[in-house]
Amino acid sequence: MKIVIAGGGNVGTFIATDLADAGHDVTIVEVDPARTETALEVGETPGVRWVVADACEVSEFDKAEVAQADVVAAVTGDDEDNLVISLLAKQEFAVPRVVARVNNPRNEWMFTQAWGVDVSVSTPHLLTALVEEAVSVGTLVRLLSFEGGRARLSEATLTDASPSVGLDLAELALPRDSTVVAILRDSHVIVPRGDSVLRSGDEVLVLTTPEAEDEVVSVLLGSDTGESATPTPPVDIEG
Repeated sequence: MKIVIAGGGNVGTFIATDLADAGHDVTIVEVDPARTETALEVGETPGVRWVVADACEVSEFDKAEVAQADVVAAVTGDDEDNLVISLLAKQEFAVPRVVARVNNPRNEWMFTQAWGVDVSVSTPHLLTALVEEAVSVGTLVRLLSFEGGRARLSEATLTDASPSVGLDLAELALPRDSTVVAILRDSHVIVPRGDSVLRSGDEVLVLTTPEAEDEVVSVLLGSDTGESATPTPPVDIEG
């Protein structure tokens, strides 16, 4: 797969190295010639091609053969640049998949398909969700949001008082628009089956629609806990 990464900072080089190690054709577009020269001199990203260009300019961005890319990732430290890069990748070069980094959570509302963004990742929101997931028991913590919020991956840690404890999955009256995708127990991942019995302390990962979320909370944790679902804005990962 051909991947173009706009931004040669720590995030961009880390992603590029991982993708190149996995066998992908990776190009980094970096506007700073000195940064590019240093990276090449020290062999920072083996197997990765570097192009000195301003990805916010169509003619410059074209130097990276963006039109042939399967994926473009805009991961600079500037949200405005990432939006412009995403829009150019989608509208000017018809890139099938555009991923954009959100640096300031206040700007997250702009990272939509209207700006050419297929997938947006807000690191601050992701860290918040992971911290809450680590400390929250007896509440539903939303981890990820897919397809612009039309599907959500959430986690619930069961307590002794949870009504679902002691029941197998086949007995749970979960709504049709939800499913248990994994159970984490004693540092092990359990692939859920109909006869999987839930226990106190289990971390239950559930994929659900927004409309079914309250009912999922009621089934897994009890109706009195429905108001405690995390208000933290989710990370938008559209699949």
